[in-house]
Amino acid sequence: MDPARPDRSAERDLAERRFAAAAAHELRTPLAGLRAELEEARMHPGETDLPLLLDAALRNVARLEALAADLLLLTELTERTCVRHRPVDLAAVARAHTDGEPGPGPDIRLSAGAPIVVHAVPTLLDRLVANLLDNARRYALRSIQVEVVRNGTTAELIVTDDGPGIPALDRERIFERFFRLDDARCRRRGGTGLGLSVARDIAHAHNGTLHVEDTASGAGARFVLRLPAAAPRS
Repeated sequence: MDPARPDRSAERDLAERRFAAAAAHELRTPLAGLRAELEEARMHPGETDLPLLLDAALRNVARLEALAADLLLLTELTERTCVRHRPVDLAAVARAHTDGEPGPGPDIRLSAGAPIVVHAVPTLLDRLVANLLDNARRYALRSIQVEVVRNGTTAELIVTDDGPGIPALDRERIFERFFRLDDARCRRRGGTGLGLSVARDIAHAHNGTLHVEDTASGAGARFVLRLPAAAPRS
């Protein structure tokens, strides 16, 4: 028997226990909020503003639904049950998430030329791009730049925002499950704490990588997704 195997098994078990504890904590927060709202309404029915109560309850239910969906997806990625890959145009996926009528929030600009095809599960690639843009929207001050380029045999999706940036020491930690740079602020902004972890796991499931790199100006955050590009048609 490999003498190192028990150590790896113990580390894996410890990681799983920590994740289960963190997941339970994250689920407990909206559940506690929902219970408190309902108990207050039952104790003081005549003083309850029903529309406000329903709005608050629905926000907590939405958070529970988002957490459950992310936890299920992480399990599927870990067990490698998502295997139906097909050719997908990465530029088209990015365009679908950046096109539309201008609205409140940062200005999003896309730079993408010819189609850049990768072999992927379409729903997962869509989720990855959506998570990166959701993260950028939370922190951008005025603008987000999205680029899709081909670099040799690699397809790259680059999402850059002009927000506060990410300290170098935290550039790997932000991909840990439930890690938040600013816990209170992220909760107010609606994140589940799993978005970037899900995004990286999807990248790895497609033999790709996802990292934070330096921006040209030294300010803001720059997320770079790299996936194997399909061979161009001859």
